[in-house]
Amino acid sequence: MKFKSDIEIARSAQKIPIADVAKKLDISYDDIVPYGHDKAKISDKFLKKISSSKKGKLILVTAINPTPAGEGKTTTTVGLGDGLNAIGKKTAICIREASLGPCFGMKGGAAGGGKAQVVPMEEMNLHFTGDFHAITSAHNLLSAMIDNHIYWGNKEQIDIRRVVWKRVLDMNDRALRDIVTSLGGAPNGFPRQAGFDITVASEVMAILCLANDLKDLQKRLGNIIIAYRRDKSPVFCKDIKADGAMTVLLQQAMQPNIVQTLENNPALVHGGPFANIAHGCNSVIATKAALNLADYVVTEAGFGADLGAEKFLNIKCRKADLKPSAVVLVATVRALKMNGGVTKENLGEENSSAVEKGCDNLGRHIENLKNFGLPVIIAINHFISDTDNEIFKIKEYVAKKDCEAILCKHWEKGSEGTIELANKVVEIADSNQSQFSTLYPDQMNLFEKIETVCKKIYRADEVVADKAIRDQLKAWEDSGYGNLPVCMAKTQYSFTTEPNKRGAPVGHSIPIREVRLSAGAGFIVVVCGDIMTMPGLPKIPSAENIYLNENSQIEGLF
Repeated sequence: MKFKSDIEIARSAQKIPIADVAKKLDISYDDIVPYGHDKAKISDKFLKKISSSKKGKLILVTAINPTPAGEGKTTTTVGLGDGLNAIGKKTAICIREASLGPCFGMKGGAAGGGKAQVVPMEEMNLHFTGDFHAITSAHNLLSAMIDNHIYWGNKEQIDIRRVVWKRVLDMNDRALRDIVTSLGGAPNGFPRQAGFDITVASEVMAILCLANDLKDLQKRLGNIIIAYRRDKSPVFCKDIKADGAMTVLLQQAMQPNIVQTLENNPALVHGGPFANIAHGCNSVIATKAALNLADYVVTEAGFGADLGAEKFLNIKCRKADLKPSAVVLVATVRALKMNGGVTKENLGEENSSAVEKGCDNLGRHIENLKNFGLPVIIAINHFISDTDNEIFKIKEYVAKKDCEAILCKHWEKGSEGTIELANKVVEIADSNQSQFSTLYPDQMNLFEKIETVCKKIYRADEVVADKAIRDQLKAWEDSGYGNLPVCMAKTQYSFTTEPNKRGAPVGHSIPIREVRLSAGAGFIVVVCGDIMTMPGLPKIPSAENIYLNENSQIEGLF
């Protein structure tokens, strides 16, 4: 049986006007800012007048560690949202925007797949409403103002050896990781070592996704530490008066985007920090708006539960006072077979023993999520090559973990394929089983917070950090930043810092290479192992196969 490709399905979508999509959440035409016929922003005026008394049920969708076999977390998020609407529940979906880096690199798009997609898919995976461009511009405005401040007399006495603010670009470009700026003589400023991160790793991205409103946004931007003086005292963004102009650039980007699923249900798509190098969740402002407009809100956290879900729960929920009602943990037969040692080339062959072995990875995530006091449901994202025996092995294993696994066919059937999952989610969410609590208290010291995540989530035996890193953490504590949560920057493919160690490894160490203070966002970034905050392109990037066909349609994007 030949299935249509994701892009063919998206192009054949029967979209309705975006104003009609907004009406499903009781948002009037006057309260949206249309970007064409099929996408819009929710106005700041409307966000301010939403009643905060109505609170929907928040459902988090996460997954096992990603593999080349695919897990389908976004696809399941969209499928579940459609399923909940299909059973008569007023539901909104909240997901992140796509970065151009992975679109043209290796990962591909981020709008779901099959019959569980958000549209317009092509625009969402490219420029969309320009939010990422605004974030890139605001970030680099600050970079330019730092160098300009130094050039024109350096009133704040910035030590040019201690400028910590890099530039950003929403593209994978390893050549920009470490650079030297201001070459060419006195007219170009003072030469110094610098570098680029990818836009989704920018603190400005994190701030936009954690800020409650424009006032909070400007305050957080002002609190960004850009450099240090010779006496090692910090220089803030507000010290060089960059926060106001940055807020102006981000004014429209702060407004959540509303689009629709293939079944014309509302989806709020806003913000996009990576989960392996940032905090991996869509914006607080979009999530809170959805909770005030819908009875159920389905959102996702990036990559596996050890990264995205951990940060969603320890950072986003802590900062925004959110309390999830349930967690849906996505797994596939194919991915579990890879965790059980099967190569990608042999995934089409039945191998129940490999599935059983690979379930150790699934089990680790179940245990971790339950440590947060949350009820967990397993969604088996179905592939046509899955066999009954393989599916049975997952259900049997999950039952021993006091959970239920539900087979979902949303890729093939849309909402029809998630009705059972939707009913189970409603049952659990409405029974108020959630006893959510964060993994560590604010008062715990920073290194102990790092150890807590590494030992309780990654199951490491130890954290390896040299004296300079420990001294830096202590200095930040002495400066009043000890109550911040930690944001782990680590490979998404493994519980360890080695991408090829799949399954549920134990007896490993987590080496800390660097720590960064994101004072505006409100967390400490902990860079582990070889993870890069500016990715590189693979040997054969997706960009090589992306082009316009004779009808001016995009081919190869997804």
